[in-house]
Amino acid sequence: MPATKTILKLGDYELNVTHPDKMIWPDMNITKLDYIQLLAKLGPYLLPHSTGRYLTTIRYPEGIAGTSFYQKNAPKPTPPFVKIAQDGNIHYVVLDSMETLVWLGSLYSLELHVSCEIIGDPLPDRWILDIDPSLDEEPRIMEAASLVGELLHSLGLDAVAKTSGATGVQVVMPIERGPTFDELRAFGKFVSEYLTVRNPKLFTVERFKKDRGTLIYLDYLQFHPGRTLAAPYTPRARPGAPVSTPLTWDEVARNPAPTDFNLLNIEQRLKERGELISQMKPQPLGRVLKSISTL
Repeated sequence: MPATKTILKLGDYELNVTHPDKMIWPDMNITKLDYIQLLAKLGPYLLPHSTGRYLTTIRYPEGIAGTSFYQKNAPKPTPPFVKIAQDGNIHYVVLDSMETLVWLGSLYSLELHVSCEIIGDPLPDRWILDIDPSLDEEPRIMEAASLVGELLHSLGLDAVAKTSGATGVQVVMPIERGPTFDELRAFGKFVSEYLTVRNPKLFTVERFKKDRGTLIYLDYLQFHPGRTLAAPYTPRARPGAPVSTPLTWDEVARNPAPTDFNLLNIEQRLKERGELISQMKPQPLGRVLKSISTL
């Protein structure tokens, strides 16, 4: 007879995991308990990118094929180990511990999206460009990411491309602290408009989808206080259990698919390659911004 409840010990707290055998990703044979265990293994790599940021989750109580809902306010009852940060009328969970991650997994939080800003800090620690396809299936998405990388390299900068886990790619650049969000948005505008002029059959900066046709949208506006992006290593509620995964530029050139990196193989990849974003030295974007302003 299938188990109806499993108790997990989180320090002094006992977490009752109901319906541990419920199928969450049927195509991958991943149950609720499997998911919680796999999510915990991702914790050491995911938590550095969610700590100190507002969290929005997408919950799927019946698995990926069922009804879902976004949640910004902390679910109740909230265990004592969960840190809460208030912004306006919203009481956000701050995902800063393995206990909180496991608890969220037990609530069917299959996607974890974090704020662009660090709570209480006006200066960003990274720059992100969201590369968003207009087509449901876009075979050119890695080519698009490569072109962004090439432009950054020509400016003496490096970054990491990561799959969103869905259809897009984000280019993430850890930076030396100093530039403001406004300055980073101006840099994103420069990169996006330059690439669009050079590649008019590939890119667009048109904000509305109806105006993009089949072009790939370079969304420099999404990296903004109050907005969120899929956290590195968040799972996505899609067939194949894809995970938002940072890539090397050599891997980008080989044109991988989002489902190449999933909950069942991501642990081995991370053991072999480590966490690529954290390995990167913060880039001197402030100096580059000064150089661009003199052109």
